[in-house]
Amino acid sequence: MDIGSAALVVIDMQNGFVNHHSRHAVPAVSDLVAQWTAARRPVVFTRYFNYPDSPYERFFQWRRLQEPPETDIVPELAAAATHAHAVVDKTGYTLLTPEAAELISRAGWTDLVFCGIATESCVLKSAADAFEHGYTPWIVTDACASDAGPDVHDAGLLVARRLIGTGQLVTTDHVIGQLTAYAGAPVLE
Repeated sequence: MDIGSAALVVIDMQNGFVNHHSRHAVPAVSDLVAQWTAARRPVVFTRYFNYPDSPYERFFQWRRLQEPPETDIVPELAAAATHAHAVVDKTGYTLLTPEAAELISRAGWTDLVFCGIATESCVLKSAADAFEHGYTPWIVTDACASDAGPDVHDAGLLVARRLIGTGQLVTTDHVIGQLTAYAGAPVLE
């Protein structure tokens, strides 16, 4: 993991995705964001917005996350989102909207470290799209969750191993170790 060229991407940590299955990810993501920010590395938040007659409505009859408070970032992360490098709004699964692709390219990030909700959909799709666009994706497995439950989270990680590689799935401890090593590295000027 090249921390010096990495951004932490916090996927859809919104009220509407937090339930009894995914609530445990909130403190894990909050801690990771705090550590990442303390290392002065960029954090990007995504927010998903559903809309009338979206594919989610048409194919799943799913009408949620169309307005606040469901679309709001969870209170525990709201301040961090306000101070983030960027907040990317999206109407689909992936981070890689045209706006985000431009942001990543302009910033020169090579590594994208993903956490958030939901492992099997928006986290997985964002990581796979990053892989296909030539970026190095990382999924922080213990800072992700599925609002559909632990079996669906595990299924998302299983598919992620097949799509982006087993070595790209890491734990928070691994990421913190990388941040610590980065912060201790001598700066050449």
